[in-house]
Amino acid sequence: MNIMHVLFNPHAGSGNGKNELENLNKSLADHKFVFHDMTEISDYTSFFSSIPSEDKVLIAGGDGTLNRFINETANVKYENEIWYYATGSGNDFLHDLGMQKGAAPFPINKYIEKLPEVIVNGKNYKFINGMGYGLDGYCCEEGDRQRSLSKKPINYTKIAILGLLFRYHHANATVTVDGVTKKYKKVWITPTMNGRFYGGGMMMAPSQNRLSEDGLLTVVVAHNISSLHLLTIFPSIFKGEHVKYTKYIEVLKGKHIKVEYDRPVSAQIDGETVQNVKEYEAFTYEYAKKNQKETVNG
Repeated sequence: MNIMHVLFNPHAGSGNGKNELENLNKSLADHKFVFHDMTEISDYTSFFSSIPSEDKVLIAGGDGTLNRFINETANVKYENEIWYYATGSGNDFLHDLGMQKGAAPFPINKYIEKLPEVIVNGKNYKFINGMGYGLDGYCCEEGDRQRSLSKKPINYTKIAILGLLFRYHHANATVTVDGVTKKYKKVWITPTMNGRFYGGGMMMAPSQNRLSEDGLLTVVVAHNISSLHLLTIFPSIFKGEHVKYTKYIEVLKGKHIKVEYDRPVSAQIDGETVQNVKEYEAFTYEYAKKNQKETVNG
C-alpha cells in the first residue's frame, strides 16, 4: 500500500480547503492517506525523520501554503517525493503550469529544489511565484485587513482599482539588475518573478520560465504613468499584454535584483504581506549558492 502524508492548510481557499480533501480518493485511490494539519507542525526535521523516505508527502493548499512549506523546510533534508494539490483561492503556481483548480495531484520536487530568494527587512525568504512591491503589496495588506473583518471572498481587482484611484501613492525607485542601475519616477509596482503569474491570475511576466536553463528572474517596472492611464491598461495584465506598453512598462531579467524606494511601502511574497519595506534584494538559487548568501527563515 502506498502511503501519502497530506499536509493541509485549514485556512486555504477562504477556509474551505479541508473540505476539498475528499476529492483525493478519486484521483489517488491506490493510496492510504495520513492527514496532518500544517499549522500544528513546528519542526519539519522531526516530521520527516518520523516517516519512511519512500512515503509520499502531499501539500494541500494554495500559493501561501506552498510558500510556508518551502520556507519552513529550507534547511531540512528529506528524500521523500513531494506532491501538490491546489485548494487555494488564487493558485498562481498551478496556472503557471497550465492547470486549473481541481487538477489531479502531481509531484513538485523539480519546482521547489532550486528556488530563488529575497531579502526583506533583514530576513531571507524563498519564493515560488514572485514577490511584489508597491501597489501589489498594498493590495495584499488591504486584503489581510478585510479578511480580519469578514469571511467574504476578497476581491483583489477591486482593491487594486481603488488603490490606483484613491488610496495608494506612487514612489520613486532605484532598480539594480546584475550591477546595472536605473532610476525611475512615479513607480507603481516593481515585482520580481520566478513564474509568470501572481495576484490570482495576473500574467505579470509572460516570458518568465521557472525551469529555464539560464535560471534568470524577471523584474517588471511600471513607471512614469498616471493612475488613470495605468487603470486603462490594467485589464491587459491578465493576458500579459501590458508589456507592449514599453513607454511605461520596463521588463528586465537578471540573477541579482535590488529595488529601493524613496519611502517605505508594503511588499508581498507569494501573497504573504510584509509591511514597511524600503528595499528588497532578490537573487537566483545559483547566485545565492555562488555568493554564499545565508538563508534566515522569516
